[in-house]
Amino acid sequence: MNAISTKSFSANNITYLPPSKPIVVICMDGSADEYLDTTLVHDRMPNLKKMILQGYRGMVRGALPSFTNVNNSSIVTGVSPAVHGICGNFFYDAEKDEEVMMNASNYLRAETLLAAAAHAGRKVAVVTAKEKLRDILSHQLNRIAFSAEKAAQANLQTHGIENVEELIGQKAPVIYSAEASLFVLRAGVALLEKGMADFLYLSLTDYMQHTYAPDTEESLAFYEAQDVELGKMLQLGAVIGATADHGMNAKVKTDGTPNVLFIETMLNEKFGSGFRVICPITDPYVKHHGALGSYVLVYVEDAAKIEAVKNWLGQQIGITEVYNKETGCRILEQPADRTGDLFVLSARDVVIGKTAAHHDLKALDGTLRSHGGRYEEMVPMIISEPLNAIYKLKAQGDPRNFDIFDFTVNGTH
Repeated sequence: MNAISTKSFSANNITYLPPSKPIVVICMDGSADEYLDTTLVHDRMPNLKKMILQGYRGMVRGALPSFTNVNNSSIVTGVSPAVHGICGNFFYDAEKDEEVMMNASNYLRAETLLAAAAHAGRKVAVVTAKEKLRDILSHQLNRIAFSAEKAAQANLQTHGIENVEELIGQKAPVIYSAEASLFVLRAGVALLEKGMADFLYLSLTDYMQHTYAPDTEESLAFYEAQDVELGKMLQLGAVIGATADHGMNAKVKTDGTPNVLFIETMLNEKFGSGFRVICPITDPYVKHHGALGSYVLVYVEDAAKIEAVKNWLGQQIGITEVYNKETGCRILEQPADRTGDLFVLSARDVVIGKTAAHHDLKALDGTLRSHGGRYEEMVPMIISEPLNAIYKLKAQGDPRNFDIFDFTVNGTH
């Protein structure tokens, strides 16, 4: 293998001083800490246990709303949504008067540290489970970037790589499967083994966490399979940093049925028409969550009603936080031009939606487990090597999941 570049690089006012070792950062999508706790208690992840014993494990605060696009964008830029501009999977573009997916790099307002690392001579690779993330994460990156979902379509001109299935020895998986995430990890191993990459970002998918609780055999087997690939990366000399974009909670009543508040319906019944509710969790993967999460935005046609609506929503059972635009942008670190008049967050076991007609609960695979609010904000952070003195102190403060590259690159030497 050729020498690994140790040239420093900077992105968004953060300077990175990489060691001469492969760097692998993994976003374990949807991995609330209890998933790791449960697998460790059952002794199903010996390599993760080794990482924790010789390195670092702690809890960090993610970006809100606790959704996939938001937090993956924060992780690869090292900054909050207020800076990088990605504030959901889906948003209302007021200028165009359109509700659209926020899954293209032209929505990103900050540079990525991945592109900066590549410019400094690192062999960068981005592998995602979901195709929806690839364009954002590979912004200005003229290196390897492909998704498990569309691996068969990867080519040198557009993805920096070809014959991905042959390289990994596995056909592109179905996105609604454990294999979608395992394919990403196996791709990371293959790229390291072949010397094709030495600075990797691997982003998994949360289908399994949406579908299975931590103590189910399906979940335990899934994490055990992940652990096999972690072991291979450690054997290849990689420094591994792992975190999650968000946690996951059951959003059901005691009888097991979905615990949903349809906010637009509630507002229309109380105040009349003139409301637009946006569910930023909305994405193409309806079997995950049915576009139901614990965070929505409310646009109020009559500005004179905003305060009354805010006060009324705040009194409803199942609603835990309601903010106006100014306060919400400050507390939740949001870009003001891409948000509504009100931010609404719900309880741990509650999801909030638009109207019943806008959400197909029949599309769910199993029970309703979801995320997006305050109760999925705290996530694990694991580093495979010991932290230096400076980063031990930083870890005692208020580290964020989007500090993961900083901790992995700068905190381990």
